[in-house]
Amino acid sequence: MTQDGRKRLTLANPEGLYDPSENGYSHVAVVAPDSRLIYIAGQGGENAQGELPDDFHLQVRWAIANLKIAANAAGAELKDIAKLTVLIVDHSEERLRILTEELNSAWGSEMKPTCTLIPVPRLALDGMLFEVEAVAVAPEREY
Repeated sequence: MTQDGRKRLTLANPEGLYDPSENGYSHVAVVAPDSRLIYIAGQGGENAQGELPDDFHLQVRWAIANLKIAANAAGAELKDIAKLTVLIVDHSEERLRILTEELNSAWGSEMKPTCTLIPVPRLALDGMLFEVEAVAVAPEREY
């Protein structure tokens, strides 16, 4: 909440647009003017030792865990994320289902952030199949 009691981040699915919640995202994110924006670089599915599994599902799970670590380090939670950009190598409906499952697991009953999914032929590292970057909002603080 802002100092005047407004929500820092409001997620919405306006009437007249289809309900995207079953695909793990929202249509609109409104950020209160006195919020601190946090930009989180693309997080891949590697562990703290830089090991990257071959499994797409595990890469998605680990990337979202890495996203949470980065958000927490800046004073935010997953529920404070306004926008995701997702990059998927060899995108398919099956990979979308896996992503949606992992977003639902991470966010629970909270509304999911806005999201753009971009199919790509490759990512930065050999074997990297998934990457997610984010914009989050949080109260002012020293970092």
